[in-house]
Amino acid sequence: MFMFTNCFGKEKIYTKEKVAKLHFYVQDLRIGHVNATVSEVATASVTKDSPYNFGSVHVLDDLVTAGPEMDSRPVGRVQGLTTNADLSTYGIAMNLNFYFTAGKFAGSQLSLLGRNQVLDDKRELPVVGGTGAFRFTRGYAIQSTYSNDFPAHYAVLEYTVYATYDSEIGKSDEDVEVF
Repeated sequence: MFMFTNCFGKEKIYTKEKVAKLHFYVQDLRIGHVNATVSEVATASVTKDSPYNFGSVHVLDDLVTAGPEMDSRPVGRVQGLTTNADLSTYGIAMNLNFYFTAGKFAGSQLSLLGRNQVLDDKRELPVVGGTGAFRFTRGYAIQSTYSNDFPAHYAVLEYTVYATYDSEIGKSDEDVEVF
């Protein structure tokens, strides 16, 4: 796929980049919770014998809140897939889409894709793109476990996201050459 831009007669090709620092919490209601927002959708033939659930695939639709409490102000949802993808530890391949419903970025989405080394105190995940205000975004997220109540099948995950985005993308098509 090729993208052509009209560079003739125009000095401005790039626009203003901004960095957003977002801090929020994910309410993770796991399998076994009466209102579970995570569901196992597939397993491999070796999953039941694996100490790390290798091959287990989950789909999720978790609430994103401004604070760590379940009744904190909702700011969005995180939806995606996670796969236990390591034979020797709890290493999870994650495909997460954070859809914001409140605040400055309401209607925009951030996409994270990468490996989550679950047993580490802080885990870094790459921000690989987004929609709305976050078109052409790049950056990273730091995830940590704020709390984990195993008997209740409930965890709170804390995220701090640093996202570089172009604040002018999508406002004009004047630099696009159409063929």
